[in-house]
Amino acid sequence: MEVYKTWVRRNKEYVHSLESLANGLTWLLPERFSTSEIGPEAVTTVLGIITAINEHIIDTAPTNRRQTSSVDPSSFPYSLCLSALKDLETLVEVVAEQYYGDKKWNFIAITEAAKVLVRLALFQNSGFKMLLHGGETPNVEEHTDCSSSQHRVGGFQKHGGHNGPGWLQNNHSNSPWNLEGRALSALSRFGEHARMGSDTPWMRKIQQQHAIMEPPAPKLERPTLSNILSEKGLNGALFVTGEILFIMRPLIYVLFIRKYGIRSWTPWFLSLAVDFIGMGFLLRAKQAGKDGKEQLLHLSAAENDELRRRKLLWALYLMREPFFSKYTRQKLESTESQLEPIPLIGTLAAKIMELIIGAQTRYTYMSGS
Repeated sequence: MEVYKTWVRRNKEYVHSLESLANGLTWLLPERFSTSEIGPEAVTTVLGIITAINEHIIDTAPTNRRQTSSVDPSSFPYSLCLSALKDLETLVEVVAEQYYGDKKWNFIAITEAAKVLVRLALFQNSGFKMLLHGGETPNVEEHTDCSSSQHRVGGFQKHGGHNGPGWLQNNHSNSPWNLEGRALSALSRFGEHARMGSDTPWMRKIQQQHAIMEPPAPKLERPTLSNILSEKGLNGALFVTGEILFIMRPLIYVLFIRKYGIRSWTPWFLSLAVDFIGMGFLLRAKQAGKDGKEQLLHLSAAENDELRRRKLLWALYLMREPFFSKYTRQKLESTESQLEPIPLIGTLAAKIMELIIGAQTRYTYMSGS
């Protein structure tokens, strides 16, 4: 296994290209979106899980001897688990539909409940940080300015506490070991440039002493829910509530489909309402932080991109029943009929229409979860 990990990390660009090609070809498999598509979906699921495993291997690669990757290899692989559940859910839906018909929603509800539990655990374990891509991408913010007396925990800023390694390097007057540590560091750098062959014993001794004298990076304290609610008040409550609504929305949608049916407007409107309310809470918390004397809720660039991504996911409501059957499909069929007489373009449009209609029949392709 270690040999495979090393190979993936050394050839990650090649691995990504190969995975993209393989996943793209699965859309051209025969009997895709047919009544007996268990085989093609099984192939797609296996490829998806392999891709998730490779991404996890790359993400957990240590960058150097003293700095590990953004994902702690010893922690529970939440992102890998969520990616595997998401790929497996499509196969579960196909198998359940073929053998149980409309009762497939029971199995889909079970898989959605499993994803909710994993995401809630990740949300709490990460210090209540915003989930990126539903938790499939680790939310790790790079800190470039460590001179401030504030540090960020979760999605919030907290005064005081421990400062980053940059503070330890730039403030020498309060550390009794600092002069000796700087001297050892200078000797280490000089020896690194002067070394032409293998390490000498005195050089290894200096490096060992330098490693001992260098303090470990302080660990940031993860806030608890009670801390967020007590310290951040309304802003913290809005942020946590909005994120929980985003996590719960797919399960709520499936449960109401199970009760009212896929052709009912009730699940469609309720799911859209949960999305709007959750996004409204997140945006209100962000704006409330900016209006005050200090920005209580700080969103990184990745988290702002995540908010934009979630808004784009609302376009999937155009592809969900019953809106698709009543409005979207008519527009697509009208466009196809207009392009049909054009050579090559008409054939391509027909194939695209076939793939769109086939994908629309699958909940997992249009769920946005």
